[in-house]
Amino acid sequence: MRKTRADEFLEFASARTGQLFRSACLLTSGDVHLAEDLTQETLGKMYALWGRVSRIGNPAAYAQTVLVRTFLSHQRRRSATERPLGELPDRTPDDGTDPALRIALLDALAALPAKDRAVVVLRYWEDRSVEETADALHTSSAAVRTRCTRALGKLRQRLGGTIGEFAAR
Repeated sequence: MRKTRADEFLEFASARTGQLFRSACLLTSGDVHLAEDLTQETLGKMYALWGRVSRIGNPAAYAQTVLVRTFLSHQRRRSATERPLGELPDRTPDDGTDPALRIALLDALAALPAKDRAVVVLRYWEDRSVEETADALHTSSAAVRTRCTRALGKLRQRLGGTIGEFAAR
């Protein structure tokens, strides 16, 4: 029995949603609501072109690229810089991670410009090569290397000596 287009997409979306959401959380510096929106928008765009998926060699990597581009488009909007202040989270996740490390890293990521943050997430979280990152961002490999160096320098400067403390835990 042949699967329908919708069934194939549902299988793909079920398998990739978690990974897309985790990447979106890192891109948005922990803003889970925006990450959910970006993930949904990415899946919507993927569904719209799912009929042409046979021409896409690696749909999972393409979905990641769509996510990054969607994030960068969102960052260009004026409303992207608006953030509510003074709100506490409803609950604290108890997943065995160190909250101080998570907050410090998310704050440091948030301080980076959107493109630098995208490069760091793709290169070091998604473990993509320089060339794959350059393709995803429509830029040259040299620009990716430059952004990586600059972004890592900013992260080191922002985290200072505390990064060694976090790594030792």
